[in-house]
Amino acid sequence: MDWSDVVNADLHVHSHHSKAVSRFMDFRHMAEGARLKGLDVVGTGDILNPLWERELLQTASRVDEGTYEVSGVRFILTAEVEDERRVHHLLIFPSLTQVHEMRERLRPHSANMDSEGRPHVSLPASEIAEVANDLDVLIGPAHAFTPWTSLYKEHSSMGEAYDGAKIDFLELGLSADSGMADRIKEHHRLPYLSNSDAHSPYPHRLGREFNRFTVREATFEEIRKALRNRGGRRIVFNAGLDPRLGKYYLTACSRCYRAYDLNAAVRLGWRCPACGGRIKMGVRDRVLQLADTDERPADRPPYIRLVPLAEVISRVTGRGVGTKTVERVYRSLVETVGNEIRVLVDAPVDEISRVDARIASVVERMRTGRLRIVPGGGGRYGRLVL
Repeated sequence: MDWSDVVNADLHVHSHHSKAVSRFMDFRHMAEGARLKGLDVVGTGDILNPLWERELLQTASRVDEGTYEVSGVRFILTAEVEDERRVHHLLIFPSLTQVHEMRERLRPHSANMDSEGRPHVSLPASEIAEVANDLDVLIGPAHAFTPWTSLYKEHSSMGEAYDGAKIDFLELGLSADSGMADRIKEHHRLPYLSNSDAHSPYPHRLGREFNRFTVREATFEEIRKALRNRGGRRIVFNAGLDPRLGKYYLTACSRCYRAYDLNAAVRLGWRCPACGGRIKMGVRDRVLQLADTDERPADRPPYIRLVPLAEVISRVTGRGVGTKTVERVYRSLVETVGNEIRVLVDAPVDEISRVDARIASVVERMRTGRLRIVPGGGGRYGRLVL
């Protein structure tokens, strides 16, 4: 079968209508960042917010009911909601009709539906999922393992949380990969998504995790078929941070970031004796707590562990991510090679080396799993060591 598109998609971001999000998270800046990154599709994020929907309609051209376009980048309709236990769920909508219906059905249970990008809904996960199922909206747990606002922070299983409602995917989050998630057998029937949860449009945030799909066209309906592995559409791979780079990989103090063995954390009552801060369970330990299998689905797509290009350049040059030096090297690589994803994943190392041999060497080591990383934990990102 002759497929016209292999697309890179980041389906979980936030707009400037959410708390602690850059004012530059508007559609034009997101499209600009996506082009630098090499993303073909980006989730709108926050589409339940009426003001953000208005910005979409003012800025984007409509491709079909569930797909819009800004400056050559496709946007599909997505939102994140928080349930009564502060667990976050990612929603992907077929059309604005379902957005409007979901908004009206959840609004009686939400005090901030019209004012916040990520609304709090005073309903259990199971009831939110039932509404999504009724409306044919795709739903899955967002950043499922992180020790804040996640499924496995509040529940011991998906069945306990969703109580029989249909779940369409599981989002891994920055501190987990598919190999870790597959240690839990109830996940084996689900596709995984790796998304950035970006709060700014800069390429070291937007698209730091993404999914590559084989589809006929970059649209909602084609991506839904890929998630369901139908008609030849499929997930080619998930890509994202090496989990050790995530902020919550290790069990660690959320104030001084000292790492703890899980047994020691329990013995200490989850209080850090060094500073009195709260110890947060790491994703690695939570997965090991829940693990019930060493098997893995035969058709599970690979997971590609990455380091954002700006972080690589920062370590090589010894300059901060936002400095002119890093920006100059980044622009040179992206303009010559094509985009960041092509540098990190697709381009021959020799091609990268013609621009910067030092960066090419790190990329080659990243692709072959030979990077040294100091793991993150407690809310502090891990660190690449050269």
